[in-house]
Amino acid sequence: MEHPHTLDNPPAAQPVDALPLWQRFAPELPADKVVWSEILPGGAHWGWRLSRGTALRFAALDERANCAVVLYAAHDPLERYNMPDSLKAQHTAHYRAGHVLMSDMGRALASFTHDTLGWHDPLGAVLDTPAMEAKYGVQRYEQHRNAMYRSGRDGLLIETGKHGLTLRDQIAPVNLFTRIVVDDEGRFAFDATRPVKGAQVELRMDMDVIVCVSTAPHPLDPRPGYAPGKVGVAAWKRGPAPANDPCRAFRPECARALHNSDMFALS
Repeated sequence: MEHPHTLDNPPAAQPVDALPLWQRFAPELPADKVVWSEILPGGAHWGWRLSRGTALRFAALDERANCAVVLYAAHDPLERYNMPDSLKAQHTAHYRAGHVLMSDMGRALASFTHDTLGWHDPLGAVLDTPAMEAKYGVQRYEQHRNAMYRSGRDGLLIETGKHGLTLRDQIAPVNLFTRIVVDDEGRFAFDATRPVKGAQVELRMDMDVIVCVSTAPHPLDPRPGYAPGKVGVAAWKRGPAPANDPCRAFRPECARALHNSDMFALS
């Protein structure tokens, strides 16, 4: 993983490799509000504890980028992202700008505030190790070091484990940059024709949260070889949802979830 650079604006003559990481994939972000940035290799995993009002800007840096995201409330991780409630309340089977990721307490954990793709998968789950090894073979760290293969499930377990969570706490992720279609028989299929390189999506944290991610391949990706793409991530101080926030107006259920988070922040 590349390490964060300083947030100072570089001289115009500096080479691209000398730019702060976020300026390579999201240069429009306000420099005075960017907190940190990372470039996650394919197959990597990472996690953060983020305060309310912080936003994560994700950028697909390769065509095979997929970023599985799970969220837990920082004050009590027993409150966590609830996929069925979020989809049912918003009458949707995919996510895009305006949608809210809700907890089982009816509160907004995070909201989609920016999106250039219009479709992100909440239903395809996460790649586990048996499926990964059956599909791609085995490359262990002892022999292959940084070229090892790691499943999304193992990556998320490592990150959530840093916060005292175990396998019983693993939840369905949101798979950013991935589109899943359903045929007439109800079977899921991965859309490998949609270009994603250069796409961006942003999640604003509406509570203090624990966010963990994996950039391992999507479990339904039919393309051969273990070659997940890089993902850029930048955290910046966006601020809590204002009264006229588009996510509040997206659906009444979104407005209620954000109101519940506002009331919790005041308690």
